[in-house]
Parts: sequence; C-alpha cells; structure tokens
Amino acid sequence: MCTAPPRLRFARTWTADLKDRKIRVNTLSPGPIDTPIFETVVTEKDQVEQLKAGFAAQVPLGRMGKSEEIATVALFLVSDDSSFVTGIDLSVDGGMAQV
Repeated sequence: MCTAPPRLRFARTWTADLKDRKIRVNTLSPGPIDTPIFETVVTEKDQVEQLKAGFAAQVPLGRMGKSEEIATVALFLVSDDSSFVTGIDLSVDGGMAQV
C-alpha cells in the first residue's frame, strides 16, 4: 500500500514518464494563505480575524502566508534557477509540514 499523498505520487510518476522529454514536474503545497476568501466565508470582521489567528497559530512562523510568497516560489520552480529540481512536492507553509 502506498502512503504517499496523491500530489507526490503524481510528481514522481510524471517525472519518470517525462524525463526523456526533458520536462520537469514538481508540485507546490501551500499552507494557510491570507486572501480575500475569508471575507466570503465569514461576514463578521472579528470572526475573520479569529479565523486567521487560528490558522496563524498552527504555523511555526506564527503567521499566514501571502499570495505573493506562493507566486515567488512558483516562479522559481518554472525558472532556469530550478533546472536541477524535479519530482518534488515543495511545501510553502511556514513549516507546518515539518512539525
């Protein structure tokens, strides 16, 4: 039985399948990100802040991520700077996956 998350199995399988075509495959797993979606889920401002604080408390860095931080990592993965990176699942979650 395979216990790897589906996204990791996806990256590993496609990495093997596409290596001869020189196509790199990586997945990106974001943690809690501070976006306007919270205002659509909860309408009261204090509830939004409580919800965000609850997420931030679970992150070792003590805060939620920003969409710009996810974009920066995605840009790295598609750039030549990551030309020797393939088959990984990169957690961009303030350390949540490690604790």
